Amino acid sequence: MRLERRTYVPLYLLVIAPLAAIFTALLLAAGLIAAAGVNPLTAYGEMLTGALGSRLSITEMLTRATPLIFTGLAAAVAFRARLWNIGGEGQFFVGALITAWIGHSLGVPGWIGIPILMLAGMAAGAALLAGPAYLRLRFGVDEVVTTLLLNFIVILFVGLMIEGPMRDPMAFGWPSSVPVGGEYRLPDLIPRTRLHIGLLFAIAAAGVVWLILARTVFGAETRAAGLNAGAAAFAGISLPKTIMGVALLSGALAGLAGSVEVMGVTAGVTTTMSPGFGYAGIVVAMLAALHPAGVVAAAVFVATVFVGADAMSRATGVPSFIADVIVALCLLTMIVALLFTTYRVRR
Repeated sequence: MRLERRTYVPLYLLVIAPLAAIFTALLLAAGLIAAAGVNPLTAYGEMLTGALGSRLSITEMLTRATPLIFTGLAAAVAFRARLWNIGGEGQFFVGALITAWIGHSLGVPGWIGIPILMLAGMAAGAALLAGPAYLRLRFGVDEVVTTLLLNFIVILFVGLMIEGPMRDPMAFGWPSSVPVGGEYRLPDLIPRTRLHIGLLFAIAAAGVVWLILARTVFGAETRAAGLNAGAAAFAGISLPKTIMGVALLSGALAGLAGSVEVMGVTAGVTTTMSPGFGYAGIVVAMLAALHPAGVVAAAVFVATVFVGADAMSRATGVPSFIADVIVALCLLTMIVALLFTTYRVRR
């Protein structure tokens, strides 16, 4: 038996692959739930109820999905060009930090300040990824290592800032940065909930990224660089220019996630404000097969797992860490599913 690369991937395989990966991951996780002495069907029912069973739970799920859409897009854009950006978490935090710093004393009307703060967060995230991209292009340094290690450096730097120059004196000793001004908070999408218009920005960002990748020369160059860098260079595509452009776009999207989270949910920055949005964005991108439209659906699924797992834990006693297990299994099963969408088995 051997693997033979497909010359054409049917559309139905692209739809079935993530569904099969999710089903397999849930099936594998069911064994762990059963080992905890709980019926898996009962546990999954409680998970769905906890994430989709009420107006409050749905809005909380969508609030959690908003940054996941941004970080999922960041990973999808980078991975399409084979730029392995594992630093979404650090880019998220640096975007959040610069937003809180500038937004605390910006002094302009909200309708001007909100776009400025978003652009500042995007610029910070883009700058953070530009460094590893340059090191790869100039010296051949593996960006997996540099982007991953930068996550820890950034989080330590955030801790330094919120314990020092940016410490909020009104936080009663809790390590938190100064908050952004009230006029720079994103309006609620649904009254008396935490869901804000950042969700609409995230969906719009997915549409813009799709247009860039599917309808522009830069998007074609990005796909070519990802499919075959040697052939792309032979065709006259400037790989350094393309890779750096991809890095700036990917980092900007992850930085925007942090900016929107600060203006929409937390107001200030803490080292615990992200439950792993940057890392979960990689899973979102893989479940979406790196397609911007699929990122929205995948982010909703991952957010459903995380929010529903808390309710499931309270109702059944299964630890809420099962959500991390499910998401990790989804990544592994999706990698296998992508293998069989790219290759067919021949006898």
